[in-house]
This record gives sequence, structure tokens and C-alpha cells, in this order.
Amino acid sequence: MLVFLKLGGSLITDKTRPYTPRLEMLESLSHEIAASMKENPDLQVILGHGSGSFGHQAANQYDTRRGVSASEGWRGFAEVWYQASALNRLVVDTLRKAGLPVVTLSPFSAVMSRDGHVVTWDLSFLNAALANGLFPVIHGDVVFDVDRGGTILSTEDLFTHLAPILKPKRILLSGQESGVWADFPARTHLLQELTSQTMETQAPGLGLGTGADVTGGMESKVTEMLALMKIVPGLEVIIFSGKEPGNIRAALNGENPGTRLHS
Repeated sequence: MLVFLKLGGSLITDKTRPYTPRLEMLESLSHEIAASMKENPDLQVILGHGSGSFGHQAANQYDTRRGVSASEGWRGFAEVWYQASALNRLVVDTLRKAGLPVVTLSPFSAVMSRDGHVVTWDLSFLNAALANGLFPVIHGDVVFDVDRGGTILSTEDLFTHLAPILKPKRILLSGQESGVWADFPARTHLLQELTSQTMETQAPGLGLGTGADVTGGMESKVTEMLALMKIVPGLEVIIFSGKEPGNIRAALNGENPGTRLHS
């Protein structure tokens, strides 16, 4: 069974403090993932992670998401790549220490986009990694773009391209929040389920958040995933808190520790 799992930037970094990883959190998450993989021999996972307070800081400074043209913009493009790669190395280090045969497949070196959407991606390397029992990791990254020169693709952007092709059973999006709140930022009513028909009335505060996030935040994630489920029948998406001990493991084991999105 194939599952996509995202470790959100807000989970693995402090998004209110530039370039600040949460190393203890990364270590805990890595051990939960490794434990679940041992418990479920048939489970295949493609892990994605956000850039948090690393890539988003440079991206905000240079407005990289909207496009790249002049020399200063390309310098910023390179800086976003560097910071996203630096965080990725920390993620990979902790996964490796937990005993997983982890490999990074960087979007920068494989993906071309057009107006912020993937148009070409050679997936033979990703398929080979899965077929040989490796643990592939992708992440939010800069890519060259036909229309914008360069841009940033989030993990959700990458999952959106991959899901119709690879057809995962579930997409698990873990972050700081326990799920989707009906009354954010008060956080007194957690939604167990959410659909495209009920989103506007059930979660009016969805677009609010804290910290730098050039790729849209919670509202963008929910909207993108609900649209994706119309393309991939039977897909289940869970948004949940990864900071709660055991939640990552529970989600990988098929449980719902947060908000379930369905069409």
C-alpha cells in the first residue's frame, strides 16, 4: 500500500524564527515512521517535507514563488534552493539514524513547471527507489518554470502531480495544528470531517495562520487536496498534528488522528 506523508514546515521548524529546526521533533518523528514501517511490511511511503523557517524566509525576501527574472532574483532563487536543501539534509540525517534506507529525490533537478504547475517529471527514479525498498524523500523546492523563469513548488504541489499517476491510498499531512478548526484561531471545535461543500461554512477562519508561508498555508492545502480527490477516486486525506506523540504512527497504521477530507 502506497501512502504519501508530509512533515509540515511548521512541525519540523520554528516558523517564527528564521532558520530554526526542531531537531528533537525530527528525531521523534523519524522513530515513529521507522516503527510503523516495521509493523507494516507492505507499506510504501513517499515522504515530503516543507521548508518552514528555512526556504520561506529567503522566498519572502525575493518573492521567488511569483517568478524570477533579474540577476538579484536568480541570486534569491539559489538562496532558497540552498536553505531548502540544508533543511532536507537535517531531515535525511534523522531518518537515516532511525534505520530507514532514505534517499532524497530533489525536485530542483528533476521537475520543470509552467505557471507554477508541474509539466515534466521523470518518475523512473522514484519508481525504482520504491521498487527496491528504499525510502524516497521529496520536499518543497525551487524549480525552473517556463512562464515565470523560476518558482517554488510546495510538497502539496508535488503530491498533486504524483497522486493521479501513482494513486496512493492516503495522503497524510502532518503539521502543528490538530487538524482543521471550525473556529480558528480560538481552536475550540476540531472538525472530524470536511468536504468542498462544507468548507466555507464550517471553517471560516481557514486562511489565518502564523509565520512565513509563501505557498499558501492551511487554506491552500485544504483547497488543493479537496480538488485532488475529485481526480483520484477513493483517495483519503488526513490533516493532523504530528507533534502529538504517536500520531504519525497511528496515521501510517490507517487511523485518523485529525481531520479527514473527502469528496
